[in-house]
Amino acid sequence: MLQEPGRALDLAGANKYGQQLFFANMHFQRRKTRRLKPANGWKTPGGWGRPGPPPKKLALTEWVQPVLIDVPPDPEMLRQKALIDNSELTRYCAAIVNEHAEKFGWSVRQRNDVIRSLRLLQTLRDAPTAKIRASDVLQLPRYDGNIVSTIDVLEAAGLLIEDRPRPIEAYFTTKAAGLPPVIREQLEVWIKILLDGATTAPRQRSRDPLTVRIRIRAVVPAVTAWAEAGHQSLAEITPAQVRAVLPEAGAQRVLAEQGLRSLFKTLKARKLIFANPTRGMKGTRHNSTVPVPLDTALVREKLNSPHPVIALAVALVAFHALTAKEVSELRLTDITDGRLTLDGRSIPLADPVRERLARWLDYRQSKWPNSQNPHLIVNQRSAPRLMAANRTYPWQQAGVRPQKLREDRILAEVHATGGDARRISDLFGLNIGSTNRYLDTLEHPDLGS
Repeated sequence: MLQEPGRALDLAGANKYGQQLFFANMHFQRRKTRRLKPANGWKTPGGWGRPGPPPKKLALTEWVQPVLIDVPPDPEMLRQKALIDNSELTRYCAAIVNEHAEKFGWSVRQRNDVIRSLRLLQTLRDAPTAKIRASDVLQLPRYDGNIVSTIDVLEAAGLLIEDRPRPIEAYFTTKAAGLPPVIREQLEVWIKILLDGATTAPRQRSRDPLTVRIRIRAVVPAVTAWAEAGHQSLAEITPAQVRAVLPEAGAQRVLAEQGLRSLFKTLKARKLIFANPTRGMKGTRHNSTVPVPLDTALVREKLNSPHPVIALAVALVAFHALTAKEVSELRLTDITDGRLTLDGRSIPLADPVRERLARWLDYRQSKWPNSQNPHLIVNQRSAPRLMAANRTYPWQQAGVRPQKLREDRILAEVHATGGDARRISDLFGLNIGSTNRYLDTLEHPDLGS
């Protein structure tokens, strides 16, 4: 009622003598007065330095008044407000943005995207003096904002509240959506211990998220079947019911047994169930697959790929049997004087690997000359930051699986050495079980020399 036609609502003035609430589904006609343009025109991100000096200290409050009715803002109005918004947040982060842009070699476009994203967040956050939740930053793409670089700036400024669920947690939430509350809580305890480990007895090391994902995928079908049968807690499950839900045979049965044994052992240790129904249950013997060599023409084609990153990644695996994880986590300092230092091993690089390494380093320097990323292999997303590239890069583009390349290399060494177990174990960092899996191929009728 106090709003002037064509002007934004003055919240302080409107709340001076009380508040006006509107009821749903009541007749309300929006004003048709044309909105006025700002007197000095729109301010673009190029005018970042003109609003004034940044504040020495940003006023932040710990408590925030929750929103009564959460209504998504109009994207177009939000963009327009971000253009003219001159807040302490944007001025406070200006120096940090410039520092990150210079340090990581941001382009002008990327720098402007981060500036505009900070202006958007000033409008989106709960209060003018509240910290910014990472979940709010994830909403920026719908307003043409930037996520990763903006989060880096907010974290460096001490303004970020990290509330993003880990990918494995989001995966578990999807899989356990229809389970009873008690079973879901029991599974959450198990997942937390798998991910973070346990320092109290029985102690347990944290597991790789990929391992946890496999455990969840193996356990959820059995737990879902028990829930559909009317069980509300895993404390009700008996050994006979565990045997009834196991697959008939094969790798799926082995994974289900391992997952259920881990689940009930954890719940019993935390006194969430009375007895472990998998205790004393004999496990199914795992039938390992037989490694087979790859087509030599395919390996040669990938080694001569016109893409330097594909040629290097394939060479590292084909000549030295690195895993996809090891390739993605390699750092520039791991290679010195033609030798690769990996897990305490010093590996002399083969000449074809050195040749492709030099070609990749030249390409990397020409494409991202200001990149400070310490990892050897980077892409468009990771080059202006410090994180490693995804494990699937560049294998999806190459069209070959790194595990198959690794198996092909180890098989070649096994047949070249006549099955020297000690040499195979030391050269590729394998344990006894993995080494024997490759040594067994010497007796295979189809894999003989």
